[in-house]
Amino acid sequence: MISKISGGVTAAKGFSAACCAAGIKYRDRTDMAMLYSSVPCTVAGVFTSNKVKAAPVLWDRGIVASGHPVQAVVVNAGIANAATGGTGLKLCRETAEHTGKLLGIPADSVLLGSTGVIGPNIPLDRITAGVSAMSEKLSNTPEAGTAASKAIMTTDTVNKEIAVEFDLPAESGEGMVTVRLGGMCKGSGMIHPNMCTMLAYLTTDCAIRRDLLQEALSAVVQDTFNMITVDGDTSTNDTLLVMAGGLSGNRCISEKNQDYELFCEALFTVCRTLAVKMAGDGEGATHLVEMHVYNADTKENARTLARSVVASSLVKAMIFGKDANCGRILCALGYAGPDFDPAVIELYLHGEKETLCFYRDGCVQTFDEEKAAAILGEEAVRFSCDMKMGKEEATAWGCDLTYDYVKINGDYRS
Repeated sequence: MISKISGGVTAAKGFSAACCAAGIKYRDRTDMAMLYSSVPCTVAGVFTSNKVKAAPVLWDRGIVASGHPVQAVVVNAGIANAATGGTGLKLCRETAEHTGKLLGIPADSVLLGSTGVIGPNIPLDRITAGVSAMSEKLSNTPEAGTAASKAIMTTDTVNKEIAVEFDLPAESGEGMVTVRLGGMCKGSGMIHPNMCTMLAYLTTDCAIRRDLLQEALSAVVQDTFNMITVDGDTSTNDTLLVMAGGLSGNRCISEKNQDYELFCEALFTVCRTLAVKMAGDGEGATHLVEMHVYNADTKENARTLARSVVASSLVKAMIFGKDANCGRILCALGYAGPDFDPAVIELYLHGEKETLCFYRDGCVQTFDEEKAAAILGEEAVRFSCDMKMGKEEATAWGCDLTYDYVKINGDYRS
């Protein structure tokens, strides 16, 4: 059984966090965060599919691929350290070396993350001063984890964190031990599958073999972070990392058994929760949008259809205006790519208290426009479509498109 608990990245044993105001871009808030593990961790990661990759992505990707254990993560908000060439990579190396010296760990045990404006160089002196300040403030309290989740925000309106716990067999062979998995992320704009403008960091005290940790993460991301979209743009800095320290005392997960399945379920819970939080906090958004496609012929077709609806600018605008124009949804399904029979599918709008049928038997149905508008005014707007072709399903999440999105991105650099 998986239970949600309070907290985030400091919920698991051995992990601490800190943050500071380094003045990298912002002058009125914290803008750097640090995570630290008291023991070397197994690490897995997933990164942006954008051909233009930020320097921290290249740095982290190399460490994850090497299999080298890690102990720390340093993240800054405001400037992305992307499109900075050799200067950006030099900054990564010097930041990791400075962090390693202060914490007494190798430089290649330090992972890095940056988010913000693409192009400018980050002043090294501000980064190193921030690292120095944070290394003295590390704490394993829930408050420290929450503060770190706030420090990595850019255009986010709320911080995003979650923690869960579950029981696994003890390493000693006697009884069970409690395992914890926590995480934090940031993301609001440039959100699109494979991946999106997000930095996400997960920590767990579970003992698990590195290849299985990577396999679990790569699988879970397909139905979580790769099923959200805000504006169709995929960033240069997308990074999702999970660090496993093993201090819970569980029997190490070294094969795909029931323990592995439970860990994957917990990982899915954390990733899905963070992903939905990001979709609902899209830049300028007033509504979370969910599209559930079921009874599709293949899993990938279900994913494609669901993503097409939440990615549609016309669907997004329709929801913002509370206009129940279901033709927008049908259109997005129709151009998505997968083949289906429009004469048999059924389309629904789900509110907190009732469900309306929009489309059935090849025809738009008669429905109460006032009720539909009221449902479209709810904080979360949910649609579903029965494809009547098979047994596969998928859910995608997005948000509405508002005037504020243009305002935010019209002068993002300032």
